[in-house]
Amino acid sequence: MITLPHRELGRSGLQVSVVGLGCNNFGRPGSRTASQEGTTAVIDAADDLGVTLLDTADIYGGHPGQSETYLGVALAGRRDRFVLATKFGHSQVDMGIADGAPKGSRAYIRAAVADSLRRLQTDHIDLYQLHTPDPVTPIEETIGALAELVTEGTIRAFGHSNFTAEQVIEAEEAAVRLGGARFESAQNEFSLLVRDAERELLPSVRRYGLGFLPFFPLYNGLFTGKFTRTERPSDTRIMRQRPHLADTAPWDTIERYEVFCAEHGVTMLSATIGWLLAQPGLTSVIAGATGPEQLRQNAAASREWTPTADEVATISGIFA
Repeated sequence: MITLPHRELGRSGLQVSVVGLGCNNFGRPGSRTASQEGTTAVIDAADDLGVTLLDTADIYGGHPGQSETYLGVALAGRRDRFVLATKFGHSQVDMGIADGAPKGSRAYIRAAVADSLRRLQTDHIDLYQLHTPDPVTPIEETIGALAELVTEGTIRAFGHSNFTAEQVIEAEEAAVRLGGARFESAQNEFSLLVRDAERELLPSVRRYGLGFLPFFPLYNGLFTGKFTRTERPSDTRIMRQRPHLADTAPWDTIERYEVFCAEHGVTMLSATIGWLLAQPGLTSVIAGATGPEQLRQNAAASREWTPTADEVATISGIFA
């Protein structure tokens, strides 16, 4: 087994690998992880590579719950070797639970966590994340319900996803008033092409000591090195689900980045993961994988190149 570097997630005490595995493709039709066998093969690779952070959600898969279900089977006998993160309460998906209660409410949270525990075949979740903000439920109620789960041992820590900087601050101030557990992580979109978080969100995350987990860090795979202006592999997530991302990508800028990578003798994947891991407060690069070799490439890229401060600034400038 290979051991990747680990970082602490916020102040939770959870140590997570610097490259995590996004599990949104588990059970997704058209991918190699559409089957249980394909999913288990990727988890086998994660186990061998020391990729310890697994990030899923109750809505992921070909249908809601499928990713968690496949993951639960794949983790049998080795659950404790991983940091298991999942999410609840996405505003756009009805899970049919808690009689329609608001998704940040205590009633909904307790129903949702019970279902996730059953599907994942585990007695605890390491990181339980609110998938999207709930505009109805007071944040104090959400924090209080999640803190109860920490006290009970059902979850070890909790985080949020898709919060604005203002919502991060509101949640931190509420946690101080309550005097108990607090959010330990933030998960938001962040990549070389999507850097809105730099303006207000990331300063707030760093101010409060949260761990930051970027989603779509490779821009849905555009920065894996597989894509060029004219070459676009058909068996990729972008071409299956989001071909417009390749159509509208700033290819002149990306080609300047390719020149930088060539001059430094580094692959685009390694340069991109190196740049991400150099961002202050960023804990783990969560990237999806539909096959063992893809995960091996991601893990290897995290060890291949550590940019200097000047190199980080140069890459940032290319995409400014």
